[in-house]
Amino acid sequence: MEMKIMLTGAIFLGGWLWAYLFVRQLMFNFAVAYPLIRNMNALREDLIAIGAKRYTTISVITCGFAAAAILAVVMIFCPLYLKIGFGVGALLAIILLIPRVTPKSRDMFDSFCVTYYRFVPDDELRTAMYNKKTGQIKSRLKAMEIGGSFVPEFKEKK
Repeated sequence: MEMKIMLTGAIFLGGWLWAYLFVRQLMFNFAVAYPLIRNMNALREDLIAIGAKRYTTISVITCGFAAAAILAVVMIFCPLYLKIGFGVGALLAIILLIPRVTPKSRDMFDSFCVTYYRFVPDDELRTAMYNKKTGQIKSRLKAMEIGGSFVPEFKEKK
């Protein structure tokens, strides 16, 4: 009995880790990366290279395959109590992640900037994205005479 409890706890953590690694990346791709790439392309066609969308698509395929493979192993080889432990751990992680995975979150926007700066052809905009300086990003977009902006407003932490 004690061993079943320990295994359930371990697979609970495995489910949490699975969701944190794979589901979070998929959520980032669909809720942050694709919308921001689309917004940047809407502002100006050459603001971000086409490779950004390809990079994100490859990430979705890779993470989806890995997540499905791990989930299949758990569902095929684990008894019911371990499946439940895995599911509860994954569900808890997803519930904690949902409010944070949005382009309006400073952490997610910074992750986008650090990941996708290399796809921006303009040197100054690329540098501002790499340094995660939203003010510099906005001023460069204004200097490029781009009306709208994909940069959300962030409240400063005090």
